[in-house]
Amino acid sequence: MFHRSILVFPDDTVKPIVDAINGATKSILVKMFLFSDPELIEAIIAAKERDVKIKVMLNPARRNGEDENAEARARLEKAGITVRDSNPAFVITHEKSMVIDGKLAFVKSLNWETKNLTETRDYAIITSHPREVEEIMLCFGADWHRNEFDPGRESSLIWCSLNGRAKIAHFIDQAQHSLFIQNERFQDLVIIERIVRAASRGVKVHVMAAPPHTLKMDKLVEGVGGLRIMNDVGIKIHKLKHLKLHGKMLLADGCRAIVGSINLAPGSFDHRRELAIEVHDEDVIERLKKIAHYDWENSHTLDLSDEGLFDDLELRGSGGSEKLVLDADHHEGKKKHNKHHHHK
Repeated sequence: MFHRSILVFPDDTVKPIVDAINGATKSILVKMFLFSDPELIEAIIAAKERDVKIKVMLNPARRNGEDENAEARARLEKAGITVRDSNPAFVITHEKSMVIDGKLAFVKSLNWETKNLTETRDYAIITSHPREVEEIMLCFGADWHRNEFDPGRESSLIWCSLNGRAKIAHFIDQAQHSLFIQNERFQDLVIIERIVRAASRGVKVHVMAAPPHTLKMDKLVEGVGGLRIMNDVGIKIHKLKHLKLHGKMLLADGCRAIVGSINLAPGSFDHRRELAIEVHDEDVIERLKKIAHYDWENSHTLDLSDEGLFDDLELRGSGGSEKLVLDADHHEGKKKHNKHHHHK
């Protein structure tokens, strides 16, 4: 019987991933944006030493020249493992996947970075459904050999830059009662509009996002704009209290979910290699519902007022309030005026 299961981080720890690698007998395919966790590097090298065939595809250095995968690459290559840069047809390969023995695939929001295993809210779906495993292997082969990959219209997976925006928009459109979304970034206007439309037809929408000061300066305008538009129509927007949010998860009507690597941003949909999976499995959904409620209870409302944004960007971040046309003096004046007004 084929099945899907879920890992939730940091709760489930690195152990299930290491166990899967240790259990491999024939082959392991790894496609990863960031790979630096020592325990996972060691597990992959140990698999190579027992004659498992291994291919590792890593995102190359970023545009600023920073190569966070250099150390892992050097250690893996020294152990005789073939490591290749991800497909240059994409600005970034942000997909985080692994296939074991051609039978078990991991679709993840987390990088193989120690902090994603121990400090951030993150997710992985494990699937043994042959069609899904095969599709992930086909894409791996295409990217490895620099060929085109087209999963076709019937694809059960969500790929960027192919069907990602359409599948996620459709998923939101079908929500009837509730929609819980965790994502660091809300920048894609098509998706923001779909979320707003869901709220306006009576869907109870809960959004969890990263605070504005974590956005890159060139993404600040659309990032904050997207959050404020949703906030203005009454959508509740929170940030996690004790963990950083890195997971990318949508849960609709308590019965179906999407988990994967996709940020809700044009760059992710149009220029990156990304992978996510839609699931309906009861035990997976139950776990996600529990986590969604737990995270919501352990979160704060994100203050998206002019004052709140100004404080977040200028006090906690490295500025950017002028890009959003936030005038601090004006706000101070307004606060004093309001105080004066209330005392009358």
